[in-house]
Amino acid sequence: MTTIAERARELTVAREPFVHATVVRAQDPTSARPGDAAVIRTDGSIEGFVGGVCAESSVRAAALDTLRDGSALLLRVLPDGEAPFPDTPGARVVVNPCHSGGAIEVFLQPVLPAPALRVFGSTPISAAVETLAAFLDFDVVTADDCAGCTAVVVAGLGKGEQEAIRAALDAGVEFIALVASSRRGAALLDELGLTDAERARVHSPAGLEIRASTPPEIALSIMSEVVRAIRANGLTPAPASDAPAGRPHQAVDPVCGMTVLVGSETPHTRVDGQDFWFCCAGCLATYLAA
Repeated sequence: MTTIAERARELTVAREPFVHATVVRAQDPTSARPGDAAVIRTDGSIEGFVGGVCAESSVRAAALDTLRDGSALLLRVLPDGEAPFPDTPGARVVVNPCHSGGAIEVFLQPVLPAPALRVFGSTPISAAVETLAAFLDFDVVTADDCAGCTAVVVAGLGKGEQEAIRAALDAGVEFIALVASSRRGAALLDELGLTDAERARVHSPAGLEIRASTPPEIALSIMSEVVRAIRANGLTPAPASDAPAGRPHQAVDPVCGMTVLVGSETPHTRVDGQDFWFCCAGCLATYLAA
């Protein structure tokens, strides 16, 4: 049976974002115990154990929030009426009305893959870009397949450029930097016959304007533009073909007020054309009996 630690390693190698959840404190009569752990994927699915269905729902919802900014979070799940938890940075409290009693604290650690960069070309500029990207903790990939890459730099200086750009576009890469003069770059892109949407993903001339002249300086300008796109503009890698679906829809349980992730197994009913989702079968039964 695959342990949570092994599963976390598998997802890390596959470059799939996930959250590693660990129970750090538990108060009876909760079913969870310190050391219980789970991984939560980007679609909200969970593998492992961090408590009963109500606690798990709160953990899953909070875990997806941590994936947005990569910040770790200490989550305390309290039964209704429990003393308040200090409001400190990096901590959150949720009140769980359907909790069976006790309280648990769960540490949520998002694990995000390093941005992947593919560099095309065998030139002094491509070599400088690869060196600087590695220094900046990018994952410099060498495979011809660009799938999953955050950005691609085409620095062939006239060799294999159109093929590299086409391959990156077809792989879904959103940021492609073409090392070329304004005139040559425009002519090359015109020859490719790109759509407006495709052309918007190709940045030429590559890099920020810093009057760079040497290969290391040009690499600095290119990587500065890539980092700006990631940090300021929210550039993310194209999802892998086997990655789970995007963030699930959330709803509020009309009985207990909990936020629940809507999935195929989420208790649900439809009344007068309106859908309602519940944290557990007990809340669904309470609602239907009202």
